[in-house]
Amino acid sequence: MTLAFETEGLVKRFGKTTALAGIDLAARRGTVLGVLGPNGAGKTTAVRVLATLLRPDGGRAAVGGLDVVRHAARVRRLIGLTGQYASVDEDLTGMENLVLIGQLLDLRRAEAGTRARRLLADFGLAEAAGRPARTYSGGMRRRLDLAASLVGRPQVVFLDEPTTGLDPAKRDDVWSIVRSLAGDGVTVLLTTQYLEEADALADDISVIDHGRVIAHGTPAELKHLVGGQTILVRPTDPARLPEVTAIVGEVSGRTPESPGRGVVTVPVEGDAAFTEVVRRLDREGIGVTELSLRLPSLDEVFFTLTGRHTGEEAAA
Repeated sequence: MTLAFETEGLVKRFGKTTALAGIDLAARRGTVLGVLGPNGAGKTTAVRVLATLLRPDGGRAAVGGLDVVRHAARVRRLIGLTGQYASVDEDLTGMENLVLIGQLLDLRRAEAGTRARRLLADFGLAEAAGRPARTYSGGMRRRLDLAASLVGRPQVVFLDEPTTGLDPAKRDDVWSIVRSLAGDGVTVLLTTQYLEEADALADDISVIDHGRVIAHGTPAELKHLVGGQTILVRPTDPARLPEVTAIVGEVSGRTPESPGRGVVTVPVEGDAAFTEVVRRLDREGIGVTELSLRLPSLDEVFFTLTGRHTGEEAAA
């Protein structure tokens, strides 16, 4: 198996705080690795080590087979990095930002201009190419920042919570870009707190908590960690929710939960319980607007592994 990047036993400390406590990460070429965890889990620190911005205190990290400490300059030629916040020069135009980066990467000015125009078109910024970046919306700045990370045609792109602060439409734009990168053979490391983002984009997911990888696998594999499936029922008439709760409780033999207004869920071991719930609801004449049998969500997986949801701050 050819790995685009990997870490083994990676350790990083800041004074008395251990940000990374022996992390192992790896991604095959042309895939998306989602690194999932709450604030303070160590996601950004891992990215900064892989991007040669921090030196590890233990273990090793490599990109394209090159050690990030011993061959840092060569590693930088292989990677692109987009941090949590757009880092473009607001006094330059979109075109000038990308041309400048191209020239810093030793592209001839004409070549840098050609590359910049192509990226601006690909990211839907061609019409705004001549405007100062300070006039761009948040979503446009994020797209320009992503374009900047691709000027050098990197083999590996590190995206550190790239959709933070974006509205749903702009987040969908970023998702399309990530899928396009992977489709072109680029390897992507995507850190995120958004469960649906990791589920939608990642080929594999590593779950980090308190500086350690606590689980790794495909989204489906991680969902199976919780075990079984979940029945969800939303009655048409909210007043009949207690009856629905009683039915799913009797069928499953477990205590149902109500994660949202007007809805009840319960874990089950197989689809036979779902069939019985449907039969009982029909017999009692209870109409539903939502009825499903599904695998656990990644949020439920994370809660099972850590006892909290990703939106909750990690303990210092």
